[in-house]
Amino acid sequence: MFDIPMLNEFVVEAKAATYVGGGVARVPCRPSSHDIGYERGDWRYLDSYFGGTDFAGQEVVWLADEPIWAMNYFGCVIAPKLIDGTVAGTVIKAALSAMYREGRFLGGMEFDHPFGRYLDRNEGGCERFSGHECIMVGGQKAYALDYRGGLIVP
Repeated sequence: MFDIPMLNEFVVEAKAATYVGGGVARVPCRPSSHDIGYERGDWRYLDSYFGGTDFAGQEVVWLADEPIWAMNYFGCVIAPKLIDGTVAGTVIKAALSAMYREGRFLGGMEFDHPFGRYLDRNEGGCERFSGHECIMVGGQKAYALDYRGGLIVP
């Protein structure tokens, strides 16, 4: 059995160890997907996405082989003259690393980076949430991502 604080702790740990932490890519579970995962004991996490500069994906957490939580997302560079995918990734990784060090993945974030200002706003908690992140460059939105997720109840 699990409680929400345990789930939140594992999600933060897994996110920090995968995309942000430079985790090792896995064999794709679907044609052309990019997959990266993490395990600890009975807990398992998989982030599987498609694309590059513009991308869509899903994260899932399993406990004892039962899916219990998921999040989906779509992100894109909307001002390619201001930012590219590589630079956006640098800003995002720095901002999310700071958030994960605080032991959370929700709750909003503002982070200044030399390449742009990262902003995240969301509603809800680990059980059910939605949010939007963006990178502002020179006062203009250059990158945006929408996400939503929560508990999976059979």
